[in-house]
Amino acid sequence: MGWTMRKAMAIIVLLAVPLAFSLACGGQESDMADNEHQDQTAGEREEKLNLAPGEAEHRDIAPDENEEYRALTPEEEAVIVHKGTERPFTGEYNDHFEGGTYHCRRCDAPLYRSTDKFRSSCGWPSFDDEIEGAVRRETDADGRRTEILCANCGAHLGHVFEGERLTDKDVRHCVNSISLVFKPDRESVETAYAHFAGGCFWGVEYHFENKEGVLSAVSGYMGGSSERPSYKEVCSGRTGHLETVRVEYDPEKVSYEELAKLFFEIHDPTQVGGQGPDIGSQYLSAVFYGNEEEKETAERLIGVLKEKGYDVVTRVIPAAEFWEAEDYHQDYYQHKGTRPYCHAYKKRF
Repeated sequence: MGWTMRKAMAIIVLLAVPLAFSLACGGQESDMADNEHQDQTAGEREEKLNLAPGEAEHRDIAPDENEEYRALTPEEEAVIVHKGTERPFTGEYNDHFEGGTYHCRRCDAPLYRSTDKFRSSCGWPSFDDEIEGAVRRETDADGRRTEILCANCGAHLGHVFEGERLTDKDVRHCVNSISLVFKPDRESVETAYAHFAGGCFWGVEYHFENKEGVLSAVSGYMGGSSERPSYKEVCSGRTGHLETVRVEYDPEKVSYEELAKLFFEIHDPTQVGGQGPDIGSQYLSAVFYGNEEEKETAERLIGVLKEKGYDVVTRVIPAAEFWEAEDYHQDYYQHKGTRPYCHAYKKRF
């Protein structure tokens, strides 16, 4: 082979390599786009958000000039793109029941209505219906479960289960909170908070969570001197915190007075030094008031109880910083599937 021929072949190779690389990458991007956007048309993809510069480099899908998604954090990407699962009972919306709509975190498409959300005690937000056409179902990689994805952008949501008989519709969409963004109804009323300490917060939380009008009940600590105390530190008695439950409620459905009455009826407000078998300063009975109206209500109810012959020792204290307790304390009796051992309802009013 002559020098001229060898030179011509070298030039052809140099030109061919970049072209082949370009075609290979383009093919990979096309395959990924097909996987994430199958069965969709441009007309079905209506929701548009601003795409951060270079965002497509951090996703498992090909950039699409007709699509614009919000940038994802590494934690969001791990679930939404790579189909991971957040830890149970840790998600933002697991115990959230405000009126509104849940949207896809990546593309903002509406997925679920709050009226279809229910308490399943599984550790993840549960819905027994989706907005029509919003959720796509596919056989999971394990070949057994059914995966659910945003029909608009292909974002991983979770899995759907049937036959559990948890609601009349007999369907449970088990969804990762991190895959969702909640948008409240414009007509939704503002919620309010109340704080009660009545011994072990597990039992107090249990009763408030089952009260109509209560949106959430969270176990934590209040009234102490240190910031972000741990359970071990509170139990030492040196921080001054009381085991406290923060109650978020809808004032249109339940009043503060109704909640305060329930508080005095689910624990013994006459016991000194603790509650039931739980003895210690962290188990004392107290109402933490947020305003003068709440203070007046608590003091008036204590007065009523004293007139009935109850020697009430409950303290009425100004609310302070509330520190949420560790994850394993939240929804304790729901996890165990049992009822409180030292908090039983007793009518007193």
